Amino acid sequence: MATLTENANWGTELWDQYDNLSIHTLKGIDFLERYGHFVRDRATIESEYAYKLRRLVKNYQPKKKDEEDYQFTSCRAFKALMTEINDMAGQHEVVAEDLQANVIRELTALVKDLREERKKQLQEGQRLSQSLQTQIESLQRAKKAYDKAFKEAEKAIDGFQKADADFNLSRAEVEKHRANMAHKTQTCDQAKNEYAVQLQQTNQLQRQHFRSGLPEVFRQLQDLDEKRIKNIKNFIKGSVELERNVFPIINKCLDGVLKAADIINEKEDTLLVIEKYKSGFQPPEDFPFEDLSKGGSDSGSANNLNNIQLGSKIKDGGYTVKGTITGKAMKKRAGIFNIFGSRGEDLSELPPNQRRKKLMQKIEELKTKVTQETAARDGLMKMKGVYEGNPALGDPRTIESQLNECSHRLEKLQQDLVRYQGYLDEVVKGIQSGNLTNSVTGSPRLLNGSSRIHRNSGGSAAEENSLSRSASDSSVTNTTLNNIKRSAPGTPQLNHGCSNSPESGLGTSHTSLHHADSDQDQYDGNHADPESEYYEADVLPAIGICRALYAFEGTFSASEGSIPMAQDEELHLIEVDQGDGWTRVRRINGEFEEGFVPTTYIETSLFNT
Repeated sequence: MATLTENANWGTELWDQYDNLSIHTLKGIDFLERYGHFVRDRATIESEYAYKLRRLVKNYQPKKKDEEDYQFTSCRAFKALMTEINDMAGQHEVVAEDLQANVIRELTALVKDLREERKKQLQEGQRLSQSLQTQIESLQRAKKAYDKAFKEAEKAIDGFQKADADFNLSRAEVEKHRANMAHKTQTCDQAKNEYAVQLQQTNQLQRQHFRSGLPEVFRQLQDLDEKRIKNIKNFIKGSVELERNVFPIINKCLDGVLKAADIINEKEDTLLVIEKYKSGFQPPEDFPFEDLSKGGSDSGSANNLNNIQLGSKIKDGGYTVKGTITGKAMKKRAGIFNIFGSRGEDLSELPPNQRRKKLMQKIEELKTKVTQETAARDGLMKMKGVYEGNPALGDPRTIESQLNECSHRLEKLQQDLVRYQGYLDEVVKGIQSGNLTNSVTGSPRLLNGSSRIHRNSGGSAAEENSLSRSASDSSVTNTTLNNIKRSAPGTPQLNHGCSNSPESGLGTSHTSLHHADSDQDQYDGNHADPESEYYEADVLPAIGICRALYAFEGTFSASEGSIPMAQDEELHLIEVDQGDGWTRVRRINGEFEEGFVPTTYIETSLFNT
């Protein structure tokens, strides 16, 4: 078998199978092309599979509204699993791309080369066969001419012999037959020689055709077919190698899926559920026993039960406590505090524990923003210093506006940070004190807004008070009210916030002031109707001067909140910012008008105490 394999040669073994070899090689190349189509379709399937995997992962990615649920270990594991599946899709894309680049492209080029080479060899075989056929036809013509000449020579000889034996013919006629015999014999000899030459050439060409010419063509076709078969083998192995190259990465992806499964912890998820939904409220107390046999206990028990069920809830808005203004009376003032912020920013509508968690997240966000703005401001100040040291590099004045804007943003962020820290301190104190009850039992809460000053029944002006204009100061206590102080009027003094010098390029910021001490009892409903709109206010003394850094168009009338101001306009400072971003001012010149303006739009100077 080995000897047969080594000596197998189409040129010798299949010397007479030109047509069959032509058909065989054509089928072989068609088969190679068909295999190429298979690989191409396989690459398409891999690519489509990768696309569908990525699409699957995309469809199951958590929506923004569901992101909070992905703190659970099972959800985190599923998210990690999707990441690994996405990576696996990438590996299938690699397989498709490599098949396209390393197999399909080479295979297509090989098919083209094989077709051209086969065509060339078949044309050469046809040329050799045509040459042999032409030579055979020449031989046949020579043989036919020789046959004809031979027959004519024999006839001429026979005619001469008869004439020579016939004594009745003249000598001239005998010589004529002799000459004809000689001519025909000579023609026959020439035809014979031509036939012999053509025979020799034909035999030589035929030997060359079947022993060297056509075998060489068949050998080339054999090499072509063996090359085709060998490359099919290489392409198959190459395709396998391409897939094996991505297996380690796919295995790593599968290992990642197993690791994702290992992070699932049912106990941890249980604790997260507690952390997520724990309100921080204390369970309601036991219902008291109602002894109807005792006189007067009926109404008292009913009132007690009503208090347990409803608490201090009033019909016109939210929960309230003695000395606070109801939601109805505060509606007109609420709008001023929602120009640059949303209502309920203190998240007081949430249970204490959830409120604490949200506030901590907000504080972390604000700290990050403060750090970013501080870095930006420091960079601008350094750039401004460089420009001042070397004016050729740039104009320092171009940095001043950017510094002012950065300063105002930073100041606003710092105010927000302080305000939210106050919210957090409040809820932490409430949780630590343990004096929290569910909203069913009437947990008191103060509404947004600030109280107006009203006159008492005796006609004298009550001492001015201003509650915090943000929902953070929801608990009105004597401690909180005693911390509200106001400085007495005196000599103007410039605040020391951000420097207003040209070197820094920063506008002067205000400082926080405190209101005068007030007594919570003046808000008692005995002095004024808490659901009335606004009460007549005393003319508050000015505590300083402020200058408008920017123009501001008041959104509401002065009776309801803000007032407009022009850039560089000076106004009396009546009440400082209470943490909501607004400062109360009064016009110096012209008609009496006072209201609120954004704190970041002004710079203030206070009178010395």
